[in-house]
Amino acid sequence: MASTASALTTTTTSSSIVANPFLYLRRSHISHFTSNFSLHSFSRSGSRVCLSNNAKISSCLCHDYRVKFKRFECRAEDSYTNNKEISKGTLIWRAIKLPIYSVALVPLTVGSAAAYLQTGLFSARQYFTLLASSVLIIAWLNLSNDVYDFDTGADKNKKESVVNMVGSRTGTHAAAYALLALGFVGLSWASMVAGNFRAILLLACAVICGYIYQCPPFRLSYQGLGEPLCFAAFGPFATTAFYLMQTATSEMISPLVTATVLSASLLVGFTTTLILFCSHFHQVEGDRAVGKMSPLVRLDTEKGSSVVKMAMAMLYSLLLAFGLAKTLPFTCIFSCALTIPLAKLVVSYVEDNHKVSDFSDTDPLFC
Repeated sequence: MASTASALTTTTTSSSIVANPFLYLRRSHISHFTSNFSLHSFSRSGSRVCLSNNAKISSCLCHDYRVKFKRFECRAEDSYTNNKEISKGTLIWRAIKLPIYSVALVPLTVGSAAAYLQTGLFSARQYFTLLASSVLIIAWLNLSNDVYDFDTGADKNKKESVVNMVGSRTGTHAAAYALLALGFVGLSWASMVAGNFRAILLLACAVICGYIYQCPPFRLSYQGLGEPLCFAAFGPFATTAFYLMQTATSEMISPLVTATVLSASLLVGFTTTLILFCSHFHQVEGDRAVGKMSPLVRLDTEKGSSVVKMAMAMLYSLLLAFGLAKTLPFTCIFSCALTIPLAKLVVSYVEDNHKVSDFSDTDPLFC
């Protein structure tokens, strides 16, 4: 009888591991939860399972298998999520948010390329001065966003928040505005060198969009207006300004803003807005808790994943239309078509993981 029970125990335990690999893989992380709860005394009777607590209970207590196991799985997953440790290096990587600095590189590069296409002019010194200044402006956006989200409680449990990592709200705030000052000085100097006052006005408008996006008393991102502000700042304002700074010379004080430049700026604004939209997938619950009504909070993540798919289709449709209308060179269609596999990968990733609370757990680039 004892040997039969032992054999049954071994068989059912192995079956449970095969049927539910989650328990097997996570057991090392939830040992504190299962220390008094034995999984080694399974006995089946129809669709019911008996789970016995060997330390305190001598008889089996029978429960419905599906309900009981589902509760156990959820508690085990919560225990794993709450207790896993994140390395300091990972936290620093997330805090830096290196991929987000592409929004400094892309408007400048597209604007400079449009300038070269239209006029044949390109200044490497101007380009790198503008790039360094733009990176400082984006760093200001990053740090000040952490400060103001810390004030509202949105980053209360965000380990990679710079304020939480440094432990100083005042120091982070001061560093943010020092970066803003340095960045704007660089942009102003580049505008003076180019001799184009319109460019610095456009860049000032872009910076103002960034300010009212997140800073008090405006905080328009909490009203769901972050995406329109992002579109205007990085698209028509920044991209056009960089174009003007590269084309302005002593012989050409007021270069014309052509349909090519406007088309390119619209595409840059579109893609940058899509980046901002996707960045909210992993923080919907936190945003909702503090009253930050981002588009994803209003839509929910499932509808949001559909929006990403439609936006990608619209982006490539616009690109094709601009190319066929010859407002953009036909080579743009060919070059951008090479990115379609990557676009499909992004759409598939969002569709598969939109319910995951932290994208960076499944892919380090989504931070």
